[in-house]
Amino acid sequence: MIEPIWIWAALGIALLTIEMTMVGTLDILWFGIAALCVALAIWLFPNMPYASQFTMFAVLAIGSLAIWRLYYNKTETHSRIGQSQGQEIGSTGKVIEACSPGQTGRIQFTQGLMGAREWTAVSDEAIKAGTEASVIAVEGNALRIKAV
Repeated sequence: MIEPIWIWAALGIALLTIEMTMVGTLDILWFGIAALCVALAIWLFPNMPYASQFTMFAVLAIGSLAIWRLYYNKTETHSRIGQSQGQEIGSTGKVIEACSPGQTGRIQFTQGLMGAREWTAVSDEAIKAGTEASVIAVEGNALRIKAV
C-alpha cells in the first residue's frame, strides 16, 4: 500500500499544477499548500493518525483560503477590455433611426466601432434619420451623439 506521505505530496503537487496551468484564481493554491504541509507533518510525525491528517488539511486549507479572501484586495482598474479606450469619441456615422432627448435612435458607421457597425444612439437634440452625427460619449450600451 502507498504510504500517506506520498498520497498527500502527490495531491499537493497535483493541486498546485491545476492552479498554475488551468485555474489562476489562487483558490486551489491554498489546498495544494495544505496538502504539502500535511505531507511534511507526516514526515516529522510518522505515526500521525488519519483523523489528525484530515483535520490538519481541512483547517489549513479552509483557514488559509479564508485569510486570503479577507485580506486580498482586488484593485479596480476600470479597464474596458475589448474596447478602444476613448478612440470612439469623435467617430462620425449616419443616423438611421431618428433620436431626440426622449427617444433612442440608431446610428450606423461605415467601419465597425467597438465591434459593431450599428449602435443605439441617444442625443440631447432632435436628429433626423439620414443626418451625419459624431460620437461625444459612450453611455453603457449606447452612444451619445450630436449632429455634425
